[in-house]
Amino acid sequence: MARPTIYSDELADSICEQIAEGKSLRSICLDEDMPAKSTVFAWLADPGRDDFRTKYAHAREAQADVLVDEMTDIADDGSNDWMEQRNSDGTVTGWKENGEVLRRSALRISARQWIAEKLRPKKYGSKVALTDGDGGPLVVQVLKLSESNADNPASK
Repeated sequence: MARPTIYSDELADSICEQIAEGKSLRSICLDEDMPAKSTVFAWLADPGRDDFRTKYAHAREAQADVLVDEMTDIADDGSNDWMEQRNSDGTVTGWKENGEVLRRSALRISARQWIAEKLRPKKYGSKVALTDGDGGPLVVQVLKLSESNADNPASK
């Protein structure tokens, strides 16, 4: 069976629901019952599909929230952080940190944080504060040239 290429509200809603649940567009489009990514991008570029673009944008915002929730779950899951250490005859000699699992968890959190910052920069992006050289608030002064100076090229 061929992949769908004709736009339908049901298909668009399914795509947006899955994105809002945290799935990537790539993984959604791997399903044979779903259109190819290029088809979805064509729908998004179609001027007559404002409703789909709006739903898609809201789904991406919801996706960022899901990713942030997942970060907490990943950070709180310590189930494989430690593993039994055994000697050559198989006797348990203690426990050791499972560095591979810890590094993978850190990577998973970092990837989700980066994506959430890009999807919702106002909510999850880094806050930038402009300060003066001493760390105080930045003061911006707008100077207005007098009309006599504005016409004089030498004063510029």
